[in-house]
Amino acid sequence: MTSEKDLRIEHRQRILAVHQKLHNIYGEPQWRGQLPPIDELVSTFLSQNTNDKNRDRAFGALKQHYPSWEAVRDAPTSELVAVIRPSGLANQKAPRIQNALRVISQQQGEITLDFLRDIPIEQARSWLKNLKGVGPKTAAIVLLFSLEIPAFPVDTHIYRVTGRIGVRPLGINVEKTHEYLEEIISEDAYYALHLNLIRLGRETCQARKWYCWRCPIESLCLFEKKLLQQPDM
Repeated sequence: MTSEKDLRIEHRQRILAVHQKLHNIYGEPQWRGQLPPIDELVSTFLSQNTNDKNRDRAFGALKQHYPSWEAVRDAPTSELVAVIRPSGLANQKAPRIQNALRVISQQQGEITLDFLRDIPIEQARSWLKNLKGVGPKTAAIVLLFSLEIPAFPVDTHIYRVTGRIGVRPLGINVEKTHEYLEEIISEDAYYALHLNLIRLGRETCQARKWYCWRCPIESLCLFEKKLLQQPDM
């Protein structure tokens, strides 16, 4: 029987090989553009349960409608709901955005997250997760892509793909997957591997369809239901 230690070593070796192969095939990916931390936090709120296009439409409308984050914080909630409606679930997202802005204002005296750069990473992560509606993925996105603090966000694509290819225990939940992958992945690989695994999940290893015959890491994958031959059209 494989010990937990040996399994972790195996996973670490396989995820390194996956990272190297995806990087060779896809190249060095680029995030959509670095945003200030507050902008990234709000954008990530808007991205929940929707696609990038709807998120960007809602975020653009919000920035066009309000001159400052203070104005967003103090706006009538019903008005904010209408502005960000393209993102979907606006009745949930608007109060969460305003609550986060109020908490930040009250605790920091202004609407800024720059102070997170100056505290230990786990303290920064915990601070973000104490905001209502901020889970491990949202916190990690703000840390990695805006504050340049090493964290590995796990979205639905990464959770699915890492389970299929066999680089994490299958029984762990999304939150535990954040912790596990951060332990076995080198910090300098977080950025590229996060984006490249999402691309793999969107283009090849989809939730309901998987195109193993064209997968760049098929030889490294342990998925038991591979489709290695393209179906007849």
